[in-house]
Amino acid sequence: MALHKFGEYLRLMYRTFAIPDRWSEFFRQTFREIYKLGVDSVWIVLFISVFIGAVLTIQVSLNIKSPIIPNFTVGYITREVILLEFSSSIVCLILAGKVGSNVASELGTMRVTEQIDALEMMGVNSANYLILPKIAAFIVFIPVLVIFSMFAGIMGGYFIGWATDIITVSKYELGIQFWFRPEYIGYSIEKSIVFAFIIVSIAAYFGYNVKGGALQVGKASTDSVVLSSVMILASDLVMTQLMLG
Repeated sequence: MALHKFGEYLRLMYRTFAIPDRWSEFFRQTFREIYKLGVDSVWIVLFISVFIGAVLTIQVSLNIKSPIIPNFTVGYITREVILLEFSSSIVCLILAGKVGSNVASELGTMRVTEQIDALEMMGVNSANYLILPKIAAFIVFIPVLVIFSMFAGIMGGYFIGWATDIITVSKYELGIQFWFRPEYIGYSIEKSIVFAFIIVSIAAYFGYNVKGGALQVGKASTDSVVLSSVMILASDLVMTQLMLG
């Protein structure tokens, strides 16, 4: 059964990545999807990142208090966690719920209301027309979300240093500058691009292949979020070993 579903997924992706019949329509759809899937997700990424950065700073400072560990280590650890894992992996897990459910429910609704069937009757490659702009849009915009998340997370830690006596701002700034490796930003962006493809393609598969009514659309949305989350975690493990091992 799993092998059969994987084969269906590959066939759908083969149809999706065909050359668009009308490039102008493809770009128009892509820009619409950038706003719907990407720009509309900025607020939740910023909100969560600020609080996670603040919580990380508090947790690290409380757990490494030692006369032999310099205070700036708090900023250093906070920066490393945000750059290496949070802003790519955890943010994409969060977006799997928002973006993935959105894509699956939209395509599922189009399937049960026979809009996709109508496109096929008109000779349109519905997979290419509906899914490719979503994949392209989210892949293009995910680096922006990751960079915003990095900035907001680090600023959350900065706010804790400014508002409390847990760590001084100067020590925190020293920590986030200490032994900074710019390639970690590129590493996170590369991971997030893979995760973006996983989120949209899996959600599109479940939504596109819905059979039934509204209840099945909801189930497809839930299944897409669960499977996307599992695949993101598995891919994160493999990519971390390959890129940093």
